[in-house]
Amino acid sequence: MTQRSTIIGSVFSFGVSAAVSAAPPITASSLLSEMTDRGSIARFPSPAYVSAQSSSYDRASTGPDHAETWFANGDVNQYIRSEMHGTRKEWVMMDQDGPGAIVRVWSANPKGVLRVYIDGSETPAIETPMAEFLGGKWKAPSPLSYEASKGWNSYLPIPYAKHCTVTSDSDGFYYHVNHRTYAAGTAVESFSPAVLASAAETIRASAGVLGTERDSSKPNGLPVHQSANVKPGESLTLHLGDGSKAVSKFTVKLNSVTKPEALKLSQALRSCVVIGTFDGEPTIWCPLGDFFGTGASINAYEDWYRAVKPDGTMSAEWVMPFQKSGVISIKNFGAEPVSIEAGASVKPWTWDDRSMYFHAVWRGEYPIHAYGARGTLDFNYVDVKGKGVYVGDVLSIVNPVKEWWGEGDEKISIDGEKFPSHFGTGTEDYYGYAWGSSDTFHRPFHAQTHCDGESLQNSWGRTTLTRTRSLDAIPFTSALSMNIEVWHWKECDVEYAATSYFYAIPGASTNRTPSEVFVGKKLVEAPPLPPPYRVIGAIECENLTIAGKSPGLHTEAQGGFGPDLWSDGQQLWAQAKQPGEFVELKVPAAEGRYRLLVYATKSWDYGTVRFSVNGKAVGADLDLFSGAHDVKATGAVDLGVVEVNGGSTILRCEVVGRNTKNESNGYFFGLDCLVLEPVK
Repeated sequence: MTQRSTIIGSVFSFGVSAAVSAAPPITASSLLSEMTDRGSIARFPSPAYVSAQSSSYDRASTGPDHAETWFANGDVNQYIRSEMHGTRKEWVMMDQDGPGAIVRVWSANPKGVLRVYIDGSETPAIETPMAEFLGGKWKAPSPLSYEASKGWNSYLPIPYAKHCTVTSDSDGFYYHVNHRTYAAGTAVESFSPAVLASAAETIRASAGVLGTERDSSKPNGLPVHQSANVKPGESLTLHLGDGSKAVSKFTVKLNSVTKPEALKLSQALRSCVVIGTFDGEPTIWCPLGDFFGTGASINAYEDWYRAVKPDGTMSAEWVMPFQKSGVISIKNFGAEPVSIEAGASVKPWTWDDRSMYFHAVWRGEYPIHAYGARGTLDFNYVDVKGKGVYVGDVLSIVNPVKEWWGEGDEKISIDGEKFPSHFGTGTEDYYGYAWGSSDTFHRPFHAQTHCDGESLQNSWGRTTLTRTRSLDAIPFTSALSMNIEVWHWKECDVEYAATSYFYAIPGASTNRTPSEVFVGKKLVEAPPLPPPYRVIGAIECENLTIAGKSPGLHTEAQGGFGPDLWSDGQQLWAQAKQPGEFVELKVPAAEGRYRLLVYATKSWDYGTVRFSVNGKAVGADLDLFSGAHDVKATGAVDLGVVEVNGGSTILRCEVVGRNTKNESNGYFFGLDCLVLEPVK
């Protein structure tokens, strides 16, 4: 028996028997109902399932014993295999026996036609452009599928009875496919066009529920409320009652701190800690801001489980059951008093052998030394011993430089498996966005709630990310280990602070202990950035007016890759998908003769670019392939002397091919700036 089979067997040995076949079948509609039922996640799954992820992680990573490859970062264009369907070549992202269900699909750059083959059929149950499927333009409306901060996501459940294969007829992209596997004999109604039609109303209704803004002040059970000016070392405490009950909503607001400056508020959000004890078992120890996913500042956002309002009201709708008694306190480990108002809604709960306690544990560490352009270590969020379900996390990082810090992959192992069943492609990919984007966003199950670098379009300062899980929750029967690589483009010291949410049967334990000294310390702050590097006489390409471009070609300003890489810290990035795609830039210039210099970028997924000015070819074709998994500047490239005779000067940049050594099969290109040197 393989190790994976052993893990699956151990999960299914709990609460699964021959009676499973008599249970109602799992359908797309039943999975959507499960997704929108917050209480269901507080009971161990029945029927039980094993969660896993297929992804484009670098296959050179074979195990932590091989340190030279364990942090390999070539996470694109990696597939299970390629195969022919008639004359059409398809790349396989997932190939999984059932019964099971796909519960999440993500990509940074979806390509080609997505095909989902179910139960051995040669006819796909889903056949549509991947960008449409993940971008909310197919049958599943937002917020079941959408693009957010350059990440493409689908949460539409796709069940299958016997087998599922997922392919695209194009390669060269990043992907995750999260899926469940149920015990043999579990009744599952396979996804098909007919099932899709019958489930259409449920899909629309579920999307509506997920997308509905909720009133955080609305009662959701018997209210318990306290307010106090909490002095250093003291606590505000909510006694939740006796008997079998569950917290259905927990709300906190900081009415004031000694001084109203943002820094004082940030310190209070870190130094005031949520502590929860249920039936005498301590299960929650987490700084206030991290518990609510907002980090060390008040950031208005909303997901399926939590909400933060502009007035500072923070609410969480994690269901927290207990059999006999429950207490939630907020303790001030800081140096100054904080005025706190807190409340909870409590409902009856029928406790059974599947009921689990809610856990939220926290770890902060500074300094962590990151090495430039290579992985440093696997930062452990939490190791859990016991039986339960992992349901989400928050990551807050302080980055002292503007280079990108988040190349690290998630590595999640369950029940002692030697190789992680969840191995990802990048920290931002795990959190459902892409390309190190500094744009804040929030969706039902993931968010970037704060990014200091957003206005600068780089990665400097404090960033707070969160992901919560519903159908993609991860059950475990004996152990779980959640880790993310520290992988930074520049050598520097960073701070990591991670919150882990999970449910567990009574008796579970973790390697996390209260960090009273750490939370009481002064917050780590990123130093001011130095003035940006600038090319003398630069005309910044990212600031030029786009006079024309290929239909569908996405262009944007991109930053965050180093202080000396791009003039003024940014480039114009063109995400071309095939030869012939182009962008035309309107270049301001007085009449005269000029030597035209272009400063561009080389990368591992870039193509070859041809330039022309006002329809006349200039310079030689420029190969922008870096030859390695690296990003570097070309320096000044001389395109020759051009005549400007008045009127508009249009520089056309057209991708015409790619280097034969370009294993990513990419055609992207990046333009930093132009310089016009007068010629007599």
